[in-house]
Amino acid sequence: MIDDLLPMTNVFAIALKQKQYKTYILSDETANSTLEVVPERGGIATSWLVEGKEILYLDAERFANPDLTVRGGIPILFPICSNLPDNTYTYKGVQHKLKQHGFARDLPWRIGEQVTEGCAALTLILDSSDKTLAVYPFDFQLAFTYQIKGNSLEIFQRYTNLSAEPMPFSSGLHPYFLATDKSKLRFEIPGMQYRDQNTHQKGYFTGVFDPMLDEIDVSFDELTGLAATVTDAAQGLRLTLSYNSSYGKLVFWMVKGKDFYCLEPWTAPRNALNTGEHLIYLQPGATCEMLVRMTANFI
Repeated sequence: MIDDLLPMTNVFAIALKQKQYKTYILSDETANSTLEVVPERGGIATSWLVEGKEILYLDAERFANPDLTVRGGIPILFPICSNLPDNTYTYKGVQHKLKQHGFARDLPWRIGEQVTEGCAALTLILDSSDKTLAVYPFDFQLAFTYQIKGNSLEIFQRYTNLSAEPMPFSSGLHPYFLATDKSKLRFEIPGMQYRDQNTHQKGYFTGVFDPMLDEIDVSFDELTGLAATVTDAAQGLRLTLSYNSSYGKLVFWMVKGKDFYCLEPWTAPRNALNTGEHLIYLQPGATCEMLVRMTANFI
């Protein structure tokens, strides 16, 4: 009888599984939640199960081809979000080439700390290298910690400038959320107005997006809060995405015929490395920290 009165203690673990790539599996066994992370494929989280149900979308075919960018999971965007005109930016009068969303999602990350007390947490680290310096002339270190507990996933980020001059960058996450019937989605986004990324026209948000359109690519540039919520009536899921104030924009992307939608926190808009708009300038030797939290509730 005494045992029945004791609070349930969550059991956390981290396992390493050799698939096509080495995959780290973080688990909260009590909550039946797991997170799969692939360090060598851009440090990406590829699967997040809550109560045994998948939250993320993954195009397995593209993931299996190392020559293609991953469409699915949670790609990391650094040091830019979206693309640059002609994939080009100018720094101190010198032109540099940098492809869409930067390089962090394409490079292998190394393993840092692993924690299984009180949560399951794995830290991945990306250091600047000759390859990054060729397109982005700054020394840096990124440390991303994936942490799961219960029905929540937290991604802590530390950006450190190891250069002798201020380091300009923007960053973001590009989560692909699974949605098998997008007509059943309802959104609560802290912004009344959005800007179409293709036409540059502005529109007022009503809480729904038309799933019959070929593509929706819009940016909420004037956020009034630090969380957005999506209710998926088809799956009985209420998903909350929250973020700290470094993230000043939310981008929504959806393509007809694909079982996903993306709700992406960005620190700055596309082409910020050229325009300077909302760009972060990290001082030499300085570190800044950011946090994104995702919580999944089945209703």
